[in-house]
Amino acid sequence: MRKFTALGMLAGILSIPAFAQNKIEFKEFDLDNGLHVIMHQDQSTPIVVTSVLYHVGSKNENPERTGFAHFFEHLMFEGSENIERGQYMNIIQGRGGTLNAYTSNDITYYYESLPSNELELALYMESERMLHSKVDETGVETQREVVKEERRQRYENQPYGTILPETLKRAYSKHPYQWAPIGSMEHLNAASIEEFQQFYKDFYVPNNATLTIAGDIDYKQTEDWVRKYFSEIPMGKKEIYRPNVKEPKKTEEIRDVIYDNIQIPAVIQAYNLPPKTYEDSYALSMLSTYLTGGASSLMTKELVDKQQKALVVAAIPLELEDGGIFIMYSIANMGVEPKDLESEIDKLILQVQEEGLSDQDFTKLKNIMENNIVSSNSSMAGIAENLAEAHVIYGDANYINKVMDAYSKVTKEDIQRVAKEYLDLKGRVVLYYLPKAQQPAQ
Repeated sequence: MRKFTALGMLAGILSIPAFAQNKIEFKEFDLDNGLHVIMHQDQSTPIVVTSVLYHVGSKNENPERTGFAHFFEHLMFEGSENIERGQYMNIIQGRGGTLNAYTSNDITYYYESLPSNELELALYMESERMLHSKVDETGVETQREVVKEERRQRYENQPYGTILPETLKRAYSKHPYQWAPIGSMEHLNAASIEEFQQFYKDFYVPNNATLTIAGDIDYKQTEDWVRKYFSEIPMGKKEIYRPNVKEPKKTEEIRDVIYDNIQIPAVIQAYNLPPKTYEDSYALSMLSTYLTGGASSLMTKELVDKQQKALVVAAIPLELEDGGIFIMYSIANMGVEPKDLESEIDKLILQVQEEGLSDQDFTKLKNIMENNIVSSNSSMAGIAENLAEAHVIYGDANYINKVMDAYSKVTKEDIQRVAKEYLDLKGRVVLYYLPKAQQPAQ
């Protein structure tokens, strides 16, 4: 599904009539060093969110040095030449703020929310991160251990935790989306300090960044502070590396078995999607919500509630800049064989392809999507993130005000059509996750 949607929606919203999307007003300007700045004023509460989106994710990495983008998400909290090591979080939290960051295949995003009288502090902190971050041996060694522990907790020691990396490496044969943002610890361990420093110089530059400020701000004062703290940062000296790779269309099914530390089998299906900005993405977003988007979804009602063949059916829908992937996973109920569960999933996919949606289901689905869009812009944090992504991915910050109209143009026939075109049972990845106890002896 698209950035503006979420999977877990309550059934109670299904009968809500269509929403009206309030227009998000904003101002933009560019610095001479290439930094793009977006400002949104909302003086209803004395809060301001400051964010920086760097247009770098796992797809920009050297295939022999995967995990760098995610590693830098952590490393950039180490401090700077003027911020003592380990104090970045303490300073923001000590002023009553919150902060966080995330890395995807396409971007790295940092943000902090503070009382609006601390805006200048937030801008100073982000400018320090962009200009003077500590990329040294001490920070690298510290964050290596942090990333190792994260990998153990989220992937290696969590049941079904390897679904994403195991699926990606089979779903992509050419494009660098074939590795997950967590990357390889072997690559990170082998990298020199000079390689880390070069990655910082290449990608953490103003001409690869979008600064967004949303909340209780004065436009002129905010612009003055932005120019004060960011104008001195030099533009990157190299062209930003963007992979120019088109993933070939799958013409046959890729099938495999993963033996994991689990008790109950699971079935994973993955279908490649078009680029995020492609027109069909709206219908595909609605299709994935219809199939797996919460308690009222088709798969949940049929496989969990009615047939009781699955304990849960859910999805990891990755809409990506160069062409994403729809990962659907289901955990079998006790005594249900994976092949039987897979067969029932396929029947429901074929049902949508052949019959489409009823008028009632389509109306409910439209309401879910509209509610999600409105909800995504209900906070300053959501507006800041959506404005930044609209500019970077869609090339137009005003996309934030166009997305509702784009979804409203999707028809039932569009959803049925994309189901036929993209959910190709002969061109997909299918994985069975089985308990290690069932693994044949070597």
